[in-house]
Amino acid sequence: EVRALFELWNSALATGDSRIVANRYVKNPVLLPTVSDQPRTDYASVKDYFDSFLLKKPQGKILDGNIHIGDGWASDSGIYEFTMGATGDKVKARYTYNYIKEDGVWKIQH
Repeated sequence: EVRALFELWNSALATGDSRIVANRYVKNPVLLPTVSDQPRTDYASVKDYFDSFLLKKPQGKILDGNIHIGDGWASDSGIYEFTMGATGDKVKARYTYNYIKEDGVWKIQH
């Protein structure tokens, strides 16, 4: 179930709509983007980041990950790779997703 949450996020990326991607995050997120040095801590700033990032038409694939589950939270961390559909470039990076339930829905907190 936890890994499926990444697939929901990846599917949101595929829409090309930054609003759909930003809605995968909690109301008060902490997004530390791989390709930006500016922390994003609210809906508007998360959406702003994805406005630019989605122009590259990214699609992610987890190469190696570790899942931990607690009471009302889950984390998934490891290495993933993005293929940028706009250029064909591949970018490998570390990742961490911390998920919590907000209004009964699993969302990305960090």
